[in-house]
Amino acid sequence: MWKRLIYSLIIIAGVLLLTAIGLDRWISWKTAPYIYEDLQLLPHRQVGVVLGTAKYYRAGVINQYYLYRIQGALNVYNSGKANYLLLSGDNALQSYNEPVTMRRDLIAHGMPAGDIVLDYAGFRTLDSIIRTRKVFDTNDFTIITQRFHCERALFIAMRMGIQAQCFAVPSPKNMFSVRLREIGARLGALSDLYLMKREPRFLGPQIPIPAPHEIPEGTQGYPAVSPEQLLEIQPRPEPGNDTSERLPDLR
Repeated sequence: MWKRLIYSLIIIAGVLLLTAIGLDRWISWKTAPYIYEDLQLLPHRQVGVVLGTAKYYRAGVINQYYLYRIQGALNVYNSGKANYLLLSGDNALQSYNEPVTMRRDLIAHGMPAGDIVLDYAGFRTLDSIIRTRKVFDTNDFTIITQRFHCERALFIAMRMGIQAQCFAVPSPKNMFSVRLREIGARLGALSDLYLMKREPRFLGPQIPIPAPHEIPEGTQGYPAVSPEQLLEIQPRPEPGNDTSERLPDLR
């Protein structure tokens, strides 16, 4: 009696384990055509989305996953493969702010602040991907993170009808435990997408990247309006009423 029960439990556990591994491998296979490791082969997209992670471990040691993502983001931007970087991460606590930390490090390495946009509500990968589409009005973008994370992020994008690609940055050595946790994260993502039908925790009004320019009626349509003409027809802010420094997506 007990032996039969034990054997049954072992068989059930084995089937569940094989199913989890099979789903993990299926996600990797499904997303492989949209992942690039060679920067020269990466197609240009207007926006690169850097998925956030902590800069330091609890012991104060630098997080190599973070360093590789920052370097990868700089490489994508400096090579002209993206015009803007959207930094999406967790800002749940006042003392913990992934987007601001990433922005500070990117600017320290010479990236212009005006080409950086912050997403403070990227609490999960699902939030970051869907918010890029629904909040930042970008449907065709490059995700920047490690390959195992690329696969989950791209799978979410594909399920939601988002045309994304991913630039896979290097991973640190000895990431066996991280890869095991990723299997659980993928099962969670499948549950969110197919069973729970979850949406991001926060959405809010659209903030297009870049913000669209409104051309007044009667302005010449062809040839195209030059940047100099655009500056002339754009309304200038009144003195003391410039709100450019208060835009939440540029901080």
